[in-house]
Amino acid sequence: MKTLDELISENIRSEIEHSGRTKTEIARALGVSNPTVSQYLSGRIQPSLSTLSRLCSFLGCSADDVLCVKKN
Repeated sequence: MKTLDELISENIRSEIEHSGRTKTEIARALGVSNPTVSQYLSGRIQPSLSTLSRLCSFLGCSADDVLCVKKN
């Protein structure tokens, strides 16, 4: 069974891939380095909540979906 961190990383990777944006575009929009975006994609690190918020806004996706939040 996958951990929550693994699921979040997979969701971030999926959203980035579907966006058609490059790592460089994302890094610039978030104010982080390209290697940092690569680490988000690999699951080595997770973005802070403020960075995740900016990422979701930039990509036009839901933070609830990325964070695996289920609504009742």
